Amino acid sequence: MALGQDLGGGGVKLSGELRAFAGRLGHAFGRPALLVQALTHGSIATPHRDDNQRLEFLGDRVLGLVMAEALLAADPNASEGQVAPRYNALVRRETCADIARAIDLGAVLKLGRSEMKSGGRRKEALLADAMEAVIAAVYLDGGFDAARGVVLRLWADRIGQVATDARDAKTALQEWAQARGEPPPAYVEVAREGPDHAPVFTIEVRLASGPAERAAAGSKRQAEQVAAAALLNKVSQ
Repeated sequence: MALGQDLGGGGVKLSGELRAFAGRLGHAFGRPALLVQALTHGSIATPHRDDNQRLEFLGDRVLGLVMAEALLAADPNASEGQVAPRYNALVRRETCADIARAIDLGAVLKLGRSEMKSGGRRKEALLADAMEAVIAAVYLDGGFDAARGVVLRLWADRIGQVATDARDAKTALQEWAQARGEPPPAYVEVAREGPDHAPVFTIEVRLASGPAERAAAGSKRQAEQVAAAALLNKVSQ
């Protein structure tokens, strides 16, 4: 089925829960079936119910265009080399998932039983993909201006501070080490706890010169970033 095809009114009515979500999103859907599709994971899709993968593909591009436009407008004198890491920080999976959590998107995801039992409503990948699918749903329902308005409102705080936050902590720590003639920091997983569907990883990062820090998070990547930020703060004091 083509995106947006046969997704008119069609008798689809949003539940109270989905109307509340649309309110948090800041968009009133003329074609509510688009929102339903955006929130439908492949684990529950059927021949008569499309999942959100195609919408996620489109939403990723819409988000990228909104962010590129916003960053160039916010800093007309910035070079491509300055804008690129800011852009990456705003559109990466972790950011999309954080925005999804802020509007409690996980609570309205439509998942199959096995995905629900494995903690799907909290999974970063599912949240990020659904967030992008929802952006596409707004775009198809209300046009680019509507999508831009939703994205800029939800991402407003991050756009405002991205110039200082664009470099991730691991990159900043590695640059700090290299500037002092040290090899790159070493990251080691020292513990993994919790059930398989919601693990907590503890990562230690250590510099060749000795300083080290540990951090725990729901993904190795996130734990590495938190540990790197803590170590960078320590050695920079």
